[in-house]
Formats: sequence, structure tokens, C-alpha cells
Amino acid sequence: MTSPSDKTVTAIRGRLLSFRHAPAGPGDGGSHRYLADGLVLVENGRIAAVGDYADLCGQLPEGVAVDHHPDGLILPGFIDTHIHLPQTQVIASYGARLLDWLEKYTFVEEQKYADPAHAAAGAAFFLDELLRNGTTTAVAYGSVHPQSVDALFAEAERRGAGMIAGKVMMDRHAPAALTDSAESGYADSKALIERWHGRGRQRYAVTPRFAITSTQAQLEAAGALLREHPGIHMQTHLSENAEEIATVRRLFPAARDYTDVYDRFGLLGPTSLFGHCIHLSEEEMLRLSDSGSVAVFCPTSNLFIGSGLFDRAALAREDRPVRIGLATDVGGGTSYSMLRTAGEAYKVLQLNRQNLSALAAFDLMTRGNAAALGLESEIGMLEPGRWADLVVLDPRATPAMRHRMQTVGGDLEEELFILMTLGDDRAVAATYLRGRKAQERQNP
Repeated sequence: MTSPSDKTVTAIRGRLLSFRHAPAGPGDGGSHRYLADGLVLVENGRIAAVGDYADLCGQLPEGVAVDHHPDGLILPGFIDTHIHLPQTQVIASYGARLLDWLEKYTFVEEQKYADPAHAAAGAAFFLDELLRNGTTTAVAYGSVHPQSVDALFAEAERRGAGMIAGKVMMDRHAPAALTDSAESGYADSKALIERWHGRGRQRYAVTPRFAITSTQAQLEAAGALLREHPGIHMQTHLSENAEEIATVRRLFPAARDYTDVYDRFGLLGPTSLFGHCIHLSEEEMLRLSDSGSVAVFCPTSNLFIGSGLFDRAALAREDRPVRIGLATDVGGGTSYSMLRTAGEAYKVLQLNRQNLSALAAFDLMTRGNAAALGLESEIGMLEPGRWADLVVLDPRATPAMRHRMQTVGGDLEEELFILMTLGDDRAVAATYLRGRKAQERQNP
């Protein structure tokens, strides 16, 4: 039992912003809490209290130093709901559509993760980049090799971060060095679940890459893993690209549509994350809504690979809303920054004659993505009991941002819009994991 004297206490001071619920639109002041001079008091890695500095400073134990960011905007750490660990050296690969891009670039790099040393080095770089960009939790694909996931979880555990990740299951239409079987994919995934799921902050996601690369037997095995481990996550890809959809139709002629392929094997549900979801029928959206599944919006990837435009309005329709997450999808995605991702999401939706307010974008990156993962009680909000994973943003990080901020005049929403439009890793002044500084910008 930890006595009061055993508590590890830290404190972070600055302008605080945290969302309570999804904003109804621009100007929805009730959707969030903003404190112009706030304090986050942290005990043993979790938030103990949040409030005005003047009210809480008297509760600070003697000798506790306060990390003060007088000009910084402090939010819950960003959450990325779809990213690929083995694709850090695939990012910015020129000139191919989805299926060609996988063959030409991705499968080549992923084979390297058979080497534990390469996997460990990749995991360290991956966590460095996430933290440098203010991302404290990510839902990550490993390679087909179990050691890729071991490396990521081990590195996250060492740093105090919480990851959700899984070994890719892929038993066809890939190089032999990257394929498993229905049986080995099940066995390797089950062993990883037993080794890592619920160990500290780590959680497992059953990970069939997508229907093209998994036989019916393997999709059945993925469904069995979900049934055997209630509450575990599942991640895959859905309706990203027209050629992909046509291939799935040929491979699964009995299925009504792409979503039905996954549904037949029990892969839909409130812990299931489907990357992209661009070209969905009304029937598919209804089924995703009824099952509580999550459609993950990956704007920079969709633009870079030329897959299409995400239809947020159709998915969010009030009579059958589909839960939505936001993600970078590195390495098809072109930035680790959730700020840049939100800026590109705004542009994608503009092309679809839709809109993404700054409030909605920052809610998505924090509380909204936590809700998509079923982790609102753990991360995504500056509230007591949550892990003290924080990001400190500098809205004057670059000359262009400083110049633009001169016209803002204290308008929070305008400041947020500048951050998501002009910001990137340079706008991240510091990142905290469990109340301790994990990353700090050098020479701003």
C-alpha cells in the first residue's frame, strides 16, 4: 500500500484546455474547459487535481517544483488511432496507388522486422517521433513478425507510454517472408495477448491487415481471438481504394459488400477500428453504426495515395451515426503530426463541401479519439484519475505563426485554427508521460 509520503508528485502550470464532449460547432463554449492560468497536479502518474493555479498552489507539497509554461497551451496528449510501426522508412515513397505501393515499398521494408535488433531500433525511433509530435498514445500495426510487437511494447513500457498494437495477420497475397498461416497467426497473436495485454498500460489489437491478405480461415481465427478475449481491440482496413474493393469482391463473392466480409467473421464491434472507410454504401454505414464500430479518418494518406475523400457528414448522420477517429496512417500518411493531420482533414472536408471547426479537430485529437478507443476514463481529458499524458503547444513556434498570432487578440478558436493549419512538430514545446517530461523541443 502506498502511503502519502511515498507519493510521487509533479505539477505543470500554464493555459489548460480540455474537452468535455464533442462540440456542436464553432463557438460551443460548453464543449470544453479553458483555464488561462491553470495547474495540473499529478500523483503517481495520474492527474490528482486540475484547476486555477491560484486555487491549487496551496495544495502543492513542500519542495515540489512546478513546470511553468506561461505562454504554452496545455492539452491532453494527442492520440493517433491508426499508424504502422514498420513503415517509418516507407513514408514519402513516390508515385504508386495502394496495391502497387504495398508491393513496391511496404512489403520490402516490413520484411526487415524479422530481425529483433532492427525492430528494437525501429520502435525507439517510432516512439521518439510520436513524442516529438505530442502523441502519447497510438494504435499501431506491427509487421507479421511477433518480435516487432514485442519491441514496440517493450519500448513503450520503458518510457511509461501506453500503446495499442498487434502483429499483422497475413496468410496470402504477400511475399513468403511476410506470410503466416491461419494457425500460426492465431497462435502468435494469442501468445502476444497473454504476454502484453493489460500489462501496465499496454493493450493488444487483433490485426488482420485487410481482407485481401487474409483467407477465410484466418479471418475466422481473428474472430476467435476476439471472442476468447472480450474487450480486446481489432484493427484492419476497409474501403480505402476502388481497386482494393473490386479485389475483395472477387475474393469473397458470397459477401454482400466489403464490410460484410468482416461482419461474417465477427470482426465488427465497439472495439473494432476500420482504417479509411472512404467508399461505403448506405448499408455498410448502417451496419458500422449498429455494431458501434469505428471509422478512422486518415486524410494525409488518402490524399497522398489518391484514394478518395472521407465523407464525415454521411458517416455522422444523426439517425445512424458511425463513431469516427482521426489518424496519421504513417507511412502512407505523410506526417507524424496530429496537427498537420487535422489541417489536412480540414482541407479534405472542404473539398467535400463540409467543415471541420478548430474545436472539433482538437476534440478529435484528444477526448474524441480516446472515446473511439473506449479509453475516456484513462486518457484524453484533463480530469482527475486520468493518466497525466500532456502536450504543451506553442502557437508562436515559427515566424509565420508569430506574425499571424499578432492579429488574434485572445480568440482561443482562432489560435487553435492557426495551430492546426500552420503547426507541426515545431509547435510542440514539450510532451509529458505520466506527469514527467518525455520530450522537450530544442532551440525553438
